Amino acid sequence: MEWVQDQAHCLAALAERAWDMLLIPAELDNGQEAAAWMSQLTWAGHRAPVVVLSEVHQAAQVTRALQKGAMDYLLLPFEPRHLQQLFQRMAVMHTQSTQVVAESEQSRQLFQLAQRVAQTDASVLINGESGTGKEVLAQFIHRASSRAQGPFVAINCAAIPETMIESILFGHSKGAFTGAATAQAGKLEIANHGTLFLDEVGELPLAMQTKLLRVLQEREVERLGSHQKIKLNIRIVAATNLDLEQQVAKGLFRLDLYYRLNVFPLTCSPLRERPDDIVPLANHLLKCHHPHGTTQLTESAKARLRAYPWPGNVRELDNVMQRALVMSRGCFIREEELMLPVSATAAPTPFSPPISTSMPEPQLESMSEPMPAPAPTLPEWPSKPNLHESRKQAEFDTIIATLRRFNGHRNKTAQELGVTTRALRYKIQTMREQGFDINKLLAGPDSATEPTMFN
Repeated sequence: MEWVQDQAHCLAALAERAWDMLLIPAELDNGQEAAAWMSQLTWAGHRAPVVVLSEVHQAAQVTRALQKGAMDYLLLPFEPRHLQQLFQRMAVMHTQSTQVVAESEQSRQLFQLAQRVAQTDASVLINGESGTGKEVLAQFIHRASSRAQGPFVAINCAAIPETMIESILFGHSKGAFTGAATAQAGKLEIANHGTLFLDEVGELPLAMQTKLLRVLQEREVERLGSHQKIKLNIRIVAATNLDLEQQVAKGLFRLDLYYRLNVFPLTCSPLRERPDDIVPLANHLLKCHHPHGTTQLTESAKARLRAYPWPGNVRELDNVMQRALVMSRGCFIREEELMLPVSATAAPTPFSPPISTSMPEPQLESMSEPMPAPAPTLPEWPSKPNLHESRKQAEFDTIIATLRRFNGHRNKTAQELGVTTRALRYKIQTMREQGFDINKLLAGPDSATEPTMFN
C-alpha cells in the first residue's frame, strides 16, 4: 500500500505500475470532488477498482462518484477489518463479473448495489418488466453471499395451481391428503441455509400470502399433516413485474408481507433503457448457444439490435439470437438474419408490458346497422400474420373477453373455457411475455372506468 499527497503524485504512481485498488477522498483538498477526478483517472488508463473514502455528511459526493464508475466506498474512520472486508467484496465482484453482462451505467450500479446487499441477510425485492433478468440478478446475489454453498431454490408463483401452492411451499407428510403416498419436503425446507427465490410473488393468492408471512416472521415451517416445526435459516429474494404498491391499494397484496419482502428494493431496467448492454448481451448469448463457434455480428446487425425497442427485453433478445444462429450463413450474422419486425413497438410504461392502443376502425356495411360493442383491445402482432399467429390471437381474444365477463375470476373463466386453472394461468403468463398488459386489457377500452379486479 502506498499513500500519495496530491493528484500529480497519484498520476505518477499510476504511470509507474498497475495497482489492485485506488482509494480517493470524496472531496480533495483543492475542493474537487471524486466524481470529477474519475474522468482524469480514466484518461490516465487506470482500470483498477476505485473506492471513495467518505465522511457521513458526504453522501451526495459519494453518490456522484458511484455514478461515474467508483466501485464502492468506506466511511471514515475505518479499521483494518473494514478494509479486509472490502478486498473480499472486490474479489467476489471480480469473480462474478465473468458471469454477468453489465456494460451500461445502470447495470453497473445495479450489480454494485446487489453486491453490497449480498453481504447481509436482508430480504430483497426485485422489480422489473418480464424478461429483464430478475432471476439472473437473484442468482448473482446468492453467489455473492455467504450462502453461496447452500441451495438456490427458485419457484414461479404464477405457474403453480392454487390447490398445490401450499404443499409445494411447505411440504407434506405421508397421508396428509389423497395421493400423498410419501412425505415430501417443501421448497422452504429445501432452501434451508440457502436462498429462496419467489418469482412473480405478486401472483400469490391472499390466503397463501398470510401463511407465508407467518413462516417468514417465525422462521419455522410445518409440513401439511404434521405438527413438527422445522427451523428455517433462509434468505428470501422475491421478484415481480407488477407494481406491488398498487396491488396493495387494490387489496390484492398484503401490506405487511410487502414490507417484509421490500427490505432492500432493486429494479431491473428494461433493455430499451440500457442500449449499451444490447450488443454485449447478444455476443454473450451467442457464446452460450454456440460455445465453440466463431459467429460474429456484422455492424449493420449491431445497429439494428440497438435500434429495436425490445418489448420482450433480454428473453426476446435470447430468442432472436437463437433464431439468427439457425438462419446465419458462414461466420457472420447479418441484419436480415435477425428477422426483427420492421415496425418499432411503442415503448411501454414502467413495470408494464408493451401495448399498442391504436386499432383500425371497423368498416360498416350499412349505416342502418347498429355499431357492434367494442371488443377487448389487444396489441397488433409485430410480424406478418400467419395461420398459427391468427389462431393464437383469436385464443387470446377469447380469454380476455371471458375474463372480463367474469370480472377477472380465473376459476370461473377456466370452467367456462373448458380448461384447467393451471392451463389458464399458463396462457395468461404467455400473454404477458408476448407483451400484453392484462390489467389494462381487462379495464376495457374506456380508460376512465375502474379496472377489473383480476383474481
